[in-house]
This record gives sequence, structure tokens and C-alpha cells, in this order.
Amino acid sequence: MNEEYDVIVLGTGLTECILSGIMSVNGKKVLHMDRNSYYGGESASITPLEDLYKRFNLPGTPPESMGRGRDWNVDLIPKFLMANGQLVKMLLYTEVTRYLDFKVIEGSFVYKGGKIYKVPSTEAEALASSLMGLFEKRRFRKFLVYVASFDENDPRTFEGVDPKKTTMRDVYKKFDLGQDVIDFTGHALALYRTDDYLDQPCQETINRIKLYSESLARYGKSPYLYPLYGLGELPQGFARLSAIYGGTYMLNKPIEEIVIENGKVVGVKSEGEVARCKQLICDPSYVSDRVTKVGQVIRVICILSHPIKNTNDANSCQIIIPQNQVNRKSDIYVCMISSAHNVAAQGKYIAIASTTVETADPEKEIKPALDLLEPIEQKFVSISDLFAPTDPGTESQIFISRTYDATTHFETTCDDIKDIYKRMMGSEFDFEEMKRKKNDIYGEEEQQ
Repeated sequence: MNEEYDVIVLGTGLTECILSGIMSVNGKKVLHMDRNSYYGGESASITPLEDLYKRFNLPGTPPESMGRGRDWNVDLIPKFLMANGQLVKMLLYTEVTRYLDFKVIEGSFVYKGGKIYKVPSTEAEALASSLMGLFEKRRFRKFLVYVASFDENDPRTFEGVDPKKTTMRDVYKKFDLGQDVIDFTGHALALYRTDDYLDQPCQETINRIKLYSESLARYGKSPYLYPLYGLGELPQGFARLSAIYGGTYMLNKPIEEIVIENGKVVGVKSEGEVARCKQLICDPSYVSDRVTKVGQVIRVICILSHPIKNTNDANSCQIIIPQNQVNRKSDIYVCMISSAHNVAAQGKYIAIASTTVETADPEKEIKPALDLLEPIEQKFVSISDLFAPTDPGTESQIFISRTYDATTHFETTCDDIKDIYKRMMGSEFDFEEMKRKKNDIYGEEEQQ
């Protein structure tokens, strides 16, 4: 403990573990501590099932019908990975993929008028889909062709649209798309949680739809991947990476004080000893005086003994309920996985519904999602505060991650990682650069 480090990291949530791995690969001396006895912080996977019952203060133990407790790995925060997204790139560049196995999620569904429909994943599916009428399909196809050929560096692909000025609302008008199609494009393809994007420049939305299509093109069933044994495997993979590059890990370390001198962090005190550092990375729970509450998320973990109705008996899927369909400002999401991913006992399914809290009765807000899942064998409800840093870290050199939001994928988490990296290092995070650095420091031969 009584040593000097370049960076100390507190908390083993995914954001912290990825940054810890990146810093180690960059040749920095890293000490990584967590007050908990397990990896993952807020984004842990809980096993055995008995621990989940304890965590949510449910009386008694799981019934026999739940199978062996050890067969369960239940994510506290449900998210999938976009096959072509930023997190997969980080996994590939850092070679953390060697510690993980992924499976493709079997389908993505969208809610319309009380029913769920498969989000079309191919042109043939789009033409056969009952989400749209015949003429609507033709217009939608034209729109998709436009998006696919759109290249922000080639004005010939713009067709009179200015990516930095034209709003997305106007792009939809240009293709004469109706409200239902707009709902499903903005929320199930571009994966926006609200409708604020409609009046913003269209470039971001077009790029999001491209990411969705490119991710989908890689595996065909859906654009999402999920690790066997649960999301808790991700932080552990990055922890191993950090350890290979000389990082030090300590679990079960109570953090007594973050030591500050002249407004700048100089170390962390734990069990009477002080480890010194130049920079500190941590999650909001370690620095309650430097964060502000920006909202709440409700998540309901549901254990089922059946696949979700109208999903063609998929053993994994995502369902998006666009806010418009249920008179809300933000979407409701459902992520469903099962024993196929080694996270539940044989024949059992875990569906996790989540949304941003908008009223004083969050359980009522999430009801449309739970109605799709009935009958539910056991529910675990959590309402979490969302925190964002009030201290950018420029002076203090304390860099604080944001709480994981209600989205069902990791793109926003990766944006946060890149933002923290930039504040710490003064330069943009660049995947290629990271690969080169790693080769410079550790040589290319060893990495074959």
C-alpha cells in the first residue's frame, strides 16, 4: 500500500475496470481497490441465487423449483453489446476477448398498440413485417438505402440534406415516413430514449442507424451480443488485463479517506495506510460530495419459467417500448436472457425491465413491460439514483464516472470512458493509438 502510483482506481464497475486496463496498457502504474468483496460494483452479476434474495431482502430461500443456486448469474444492470459498437472494439483492441465467450441475442422486438413485433433485421423481414403498410414499406426501404450509402465525408451522398443543420424531423419528412415508422426508427434502430433528437441535426441519428445495420450485418439475428455467465465477466476480463500489465488489485478494502492537498488528490487512505497517486478514477459512491443526482432508474428483475409471448420462443431478446406508445417521455426496455447463456437454471428465463423514473409511482410506470412477461415467478425491484460528477477533475485530478443509465447497450458507457480519458490525458481516446502504444511497450511477438 505505501507506494507511489500513477493512477488509483476505486470501484470495479465496468467503466473503472476498462479505464484501469487502458491506463495499464498505456504503461501507467495502477492500483485498483474496491470496498466490496466481489467485482463489478453497481454492474455486478450476482451468484448464487441465494445472494440475490439476500440483496433484495426477500424472506427465506429460493424455492426448489429455481434449481441450483450456483447455476444463476443475475446482472444487476442489464445491457447488451452492439456487435459493431465501441465496447466490442475496446474488447478486441485490448484482447480481453480471450477471456470471454459471446452469444448473439436472438431478436429485437418493438411494442406497438399493446402488441410486440420483431424489429425487421433484413429487407425480406421488413417487407413481410406487419409493422407497416405496403406503401410505408417502400418509403422506409428508400430511407434505409439512403442511410446505408450516406457518408459524412462525401457531400454527393447527402441528397440536399445538410448533416450538421437539417433536423431529423425534416429527414423523415423528406422520405414521407409516418409516426409509427418514426417511432420505431428513432427508438428501436437509433436507440434514442426520448424524442429530443427529432429537432437536432440529423448526422448523429443517421450514424446510429448505420451502427445498428452494420452490427446486424455481422451476425444476422440481432445486432446484440451477450457474454456467457453474465456481464460480471466483463469487468473481470479487464481486471485480468490490468494485472498482466502490472496493475495491482485489492478487493475488500475499506476506503477511509481520499487525501487532498492544495485542492489536488495525492493519495487514498485504507486501513491506516496511504497509497499515493497523481490521478484518481472512481465511481460516484466514493465521492458523494463531488456528484449531483440527475435522475432515477427503476429496474425489475423477473424470473420466468417460459419464453416471452410473441417472440417465437426466443431464448434471448430485447423489447423496446417507445415512449409515445405509453404516453411517456422515455422508453421502457426489456432484456431477456436464459439458461442458454449460463445465467439461469435449466428452463428458466431472466427478464429485466428498466426505465427512467418520471413520476412518484415508478412501479406503475414499468407496468406495460411487466404485463408482457406474465406469469412472473419472482420479482426483484430496485430504484437507483443516477449521479453525474460536479467536478470535471481538471484541478483535483479526481475523475468520476457517471451512473449506468437505463439504455440496454453500452454505447453511453463508452462515451463516458472516452470523456474521462480525454479529461485525464488531454487527448482524444484513439483505438489505433492504443494498439500502437501496446506494441511499442510490450512488443508484437508476445501478443500472438
